[in-house]
Amino acid sequence: MYVGFCFRVASRISMRSLVDVSLTAFTIFCGGIILTGFLLSYFHKIHDVRFWAWAVFIPVFLFYLRFYQLFSRGQQSFSFFSLIGSRIQLLLGWWRGQSGYIRALFVMPLLTVLGLGLVNLLLVLFTVPNECDSMTGHLVRVLYFIQRHSMAPFMGTNWNIDTYPRSVSTIQIYSYLMLGRHENAFKLIHFLSYWVGVLATFGTAYRISRQYTASLFAALCFGLLPNVLLQSTTTDTDIVLMAYVSCLIYFLFTYHETLKRRYLYLTGIMIGIALGHKITLVLQGPSLLLILIYAVAINVRDLRLSLLRLKHLLVATLFSLVLFTLPTGYLSNLQRYGHPIGPPIATRHQSVERAGGLFSPNLYEQGTRNVVRYAFDFLNLDGLRNLPLIENGPNRWLKAPLMALERASPLRLEAETNYTITAFTYHRPYIFYNGLPYWGVLGFGLLWPLLFLVLLGLIRSRPHVFLGLAVLLHFAALAYSAPYDAFKGRYFISTALYASPFLVLLFRGRHSLHQPGHYVLKSYVALVTGLACISAILAVFLNERSLPVAYRGRAAAFDTPRMEQMTWARPDLTQAYRRFDRLVPERATVALADINDDFEYPLFGKRLSRRLIPINPFTKGLQPIPPQAEYLFFAASVIKPQPGDLRLGTDTTAAMRARVITPAEDYYLRKLR
Repeated sequence: MYVGFCFRVASRISMRSLVDVSLTAFTIFCGGIILTGFLLSYFHKIHDVRFWAWAVFIPVFLFYLRFYQLFSRGQQSFSFFSLIGSRIQLLLGWWRGQSGYIRALFVMPLLTVLGLGLVNLLLVLFTVPNECDSMTGHLVRVLYFIQRHSMAPFMGTNWNIDTYPRSVSTIQIYSYLMLGRHENAFKLIHFLSYWVGVLATFGTAYRISRQYTASLFAALCFGLLPNVLLQSTTTDTDIVLMAYVSCLIYFLFTYHETLKRRYLYLTGIMIGIALGHKITLVLQGPSLLLILIYAVAINVRDLRLSLLRLKHLLVATLFSLVLFTLPTGYLSNLQRYGHPIGPPIATRHQSVERAGGLFSPNLYEQGTRNVVRYAFDFLNLDGLRNLPLIENGPNRWLKAPLMALERASPLRLEAETNYTITAFTYHRPYIFYNGLPYWGVLGFGLLWPLLFLVLLGLIRSRPHVFLGLAVLLHFAALAYSAPYDAFKGRYFISTALYASPFLVLLFRGRHSLHQPGHYVLKSYVALVTGLACISAILAVFLNERSLPVAYRGRAAAFDTPRMEQMTWARPDLTQAYRRFDRLVPERATVALADINDDFEYPLFGKRLSRRLIPINPFTKGLQPIPPQAEYLFFAASVIKPQPGDLRLGTDTTAAMRARVITPAEDYYLRKLR
């Protein structure tokens, strides 16, 4: 009912456009849940499905009353279902009117995106969450919030539990409770975000090109990017931020075309939601500012009116920051730690402090190295290289000339580790490119060449100049603002939002793919697109974190026992956790004396019904065992074992240790009463 209500409201205040209605409904959907979650947390009712069931309707209804009064009074209403029907007819009519080449070019990416979408939906619905950050922080905090009936600050074992923004937790709690406490519901907002990104890419490309074919191609290619596909089945936060940013970009380009104030208000609302979701939106500030300048000041019918209307964007943004950003945790972090992100462990680990500060010459030296490092990471056949034959052959040949050039230079990308979290190597280890790929062949084969052709002036397009500069600014922000990290493939999914609309240039001008001839260009685009489809398929089907089919001796995720699936990244602790699960009742109260990197989510049990109490919180040190605890789970590095403690152990064999990045602790269990 709530989803339907959001679409109903969106259809009353939007243009007659499937993309416009869907992205507006997504904005309303997220905003209503986040605001409701903050309020229920304040009243200690965030665990109560009865309050969630009706309370989410209130902010959306109030939004509708005000928005409709301001912008949509007298607007002809339409049915969302009739809109879907008309768009299906439009798609079928478009298909019948295309040439043989265009049909051949589109059939494989269209089937690949739809087929992989179905596979990923099955993985979302029928496999348990198992990402490292979720096992230590993101999902652990959600369950602590439910157990404590509030999202008020408290000290968890991992610093992310207490300091990370809470807005995405409200959406995960809502999904979990409203779908009968099914843990796979935690992943629904991330899967939804993938499709929001695809829709928004189509909408943005259409606002720029006014070509249905070109816009559909850009959207399908965005949906084929390996890093975007793999993030859609996780519970990591970056793909949700990507969805928010995709809406921001769409709203700004739509304002540029229509000059309707409603899009400034929607932009302002989404800025607050996105910033409340993750502070890394700040890194996209310069890029989004460029898009704002284009939307407001470039080639509009009435520049003075647009500048005056910026006050609406300012009002909406300030209002949204108060509602969606300030309550998410930044203020409490500032009060307790003197920094909106959190304690020094949070700011030193992944910030410019590692290079000496914002104005240190070392930062610019090391950041420049990171630019080149990430450029090397993009130059890979990600997806395809999951096959050893490709990784050890074409993928290495592709980089060999540039590797030789770099080794002859003074850059020392591999030897210099001053500003890295994980040391850079020309050939990223399997665990990184398998689970955290980049753009693959679409990136260096089409997106980057088109971008540089525009910036060099060889292809003229004003909106693409702004988008190209936005890509480079975000790339530079990621390279200079934090140490090099081999895990950072997921951060560049937002960069892809600015880059994907460049694909519409293939359908424009004298060299358009619509024109007869140009056989070399058409063959090249078809080859890259076909390889991109194969890359996408291999990225999903050979992703060891969540295998749809058995591979390399590993069972499919659908057939893997729960504990093995959740601990795939830390297999050395699997046996210890399995013993814990067998020995401790499902509704027991357990005190946890573990360390920052330990997986806590599996300890909640199959029904997530155990009550866990962390007694070794970050920055505080070991605390007394609470009297209500029935069991004590601890690492030997935190509490010294005593006679009677049951050693759960861990796998310390050399073969096992070689498979993990962070080795597990030596675990014990003590029965307290």
